[in-house]
Amino acid sequence: MKNAQWVKVENSIKLTEKGRMVFRHAGKQILLVAQEDKVFAVDNRCPHEGYPLSEGSLSSDCTLTCNWHNWKFDLQSGDTVVGGDMLRHYPVRRDGEGLWLDIQDAPAEAIQQKALDNIQASFQRYEYARMARELTRLKQAGGHYEQAVVDCIKRNYDRFEYGMGHAFGAAADWLSYGAELEKTGREDAALVPVLEVISHIAWDVLREKSFPFTTDSLPYDRDSFLLAIEQEDEHLAVALVRGALRQGMTYDDLEPDLATAAYAHYNDFGHSVIYVYKTGQLIARLGAEVLEPLLLSLIRNLIYASREDLIPEFKYYGTALAKWDSKGSQPVKASDFRELPIKKAMDRMVLSSANVKALFAAIHETLAWNILYFDLSRDQSTDHPIARNVSWLSLTHGLTFANASRELCGRYPELWPQALLQMACFSGRNAAYTDGGQDVSRWSVNDPAAFFVLEFDQLLDHGFPEPIISCHRVKVLSAVQEDTALLAYAPIMLASANRYLNSPIKRKHSLRIAKQARQFVLA
Repeated sequence: MKNAQWVKVENSIKLTEKGRMVFRHAGKQILLVAQEDKVFAVDNRCPHEGYPLSEGSLSSDCTLTCNWHNWKFDLQSGDTVVGGDMLRHYPVRRDGEGLWLDIQDAPAEAIQQKALDNIQASFQRYEYARMARELTRLKQAGGHYEQAVVDCIKRNYDRFEYGMGHAFGAAADWLSYGAELEKTGREDAALVPVLEVISHIAWDVLREKSFPFTTDSLPYDRDSFLLAIEQEDEHLAVALVRGALRQGMTYDDLEPDLATAAYAHYNDFGHSVIYVYKTGQLIARLGAEVLEPLLLSLIRNLIYASREDLIPEFKYYGTALAKWDSKGSQPVKASDFRELPIKKAMDRMVLSSANVKALFAAIHETLAWNILYFDLSRDQSTDHPIARNVSWLSLTHGLTFANASRELCGRYPELWPQALLQMACFSGRNAAYTDGGQDVSRWSVNDPAAFFVLEFDQLLDHGFPEPIISCHRVKVLSAVQEDTALLAYAPIMLASANRYLNSPIKRKHSLRIAKQARQFVLA
């Protein structure tokens, strides 16, 4: 090996007598195993959880078994036969009676690449703890966590059959928090946010094949792009975006068109708008390497997004948008929207359409009020039709949609009518699931700074196995932190976040699903 570092094994009598020994040098524990005329050298600590392989079992075919969890390593090929992480092997040579080991570490770049490859390998069986170990190995070799996120996005973006989801949508918030933790030297804690991002990607693409995007490229044209999205023509939309990238366009150049497409319908219960905003943040953090994969993933989301303004519950949206003349001058406040159903909420919007700033404040505060006064019995219920299913996550989308809309419409004010009427869709639907008579005083937040420190810290040990739960928590907390720094109605925003983050969440509705299945099938 080039740049080899050979060291002599002293006192190898134990190897001769017992067939194995542990050699310690420069902080390394190396297990030597003699099998017939061969000598193998490997790390003594099992790469799984660090138990000593010197206590393992050796078979006649040179397979070494760690007896703690039955991981098996082929000493001849170097393969991990049962388990996941790879065991390091050391070259061995004999020089007369002497035994020498090459303990030279591989170049940092090679170790980093191996860690990235192993992270991807851990996706196959969703090995969460292995992901954490490989991320640590990456960092130990001089790499950085965001390098792993970039790599995972590039390897897996085409495995999301319907395009971007929460794994990418929450990544910017997780990584922002992780960067803060690294700056303050909280190394253990700093691993958690990036582990959340990568494990969420792994969860969403588990056993999914690639769904390739077209490689065609066409000169970019705004009208053609918007028409392609409207007609759900992924091939054309992707080809146009590829053309835009070839023309040197950036995400900032494309964002107004992406936002227009996202607001063209009440898309996917607001997710598409949120993803447009969060994609921009993620690209800004991770750089040009992820521009194309994230853009294509976002395009596919816009193509497949459910257009909820076309279903009866929200169909009045088109009528209300046609009524919007930006001349409605009636003063507006949050209480005007409380408990208003969808159609009346949108009509109330139109009456004040001349003052989008006041409308945003009123409906945004109402969305927070809906969370603060959410009737938990609605979430626990097992006796209602499927159209009335509601959960904490249903309500949180209003806040994260508002957060995205404040930014996007601040840049593209022509989209305010769509944004505000879609916020009315959230408010109107959620109004049916509130109980304004309950006492919510215990959720008040007296020290916002301390609240955010505490709640972000609690994200580090949230305890939820499903990433869809934890990612909503970081999204809401990040949105509220951004917004309360700017808004006069911060107290109700803080109280709503406090209640959401510290209330029980029912993660599985077995009886409800059983009843609804039978009601549907047997009707």
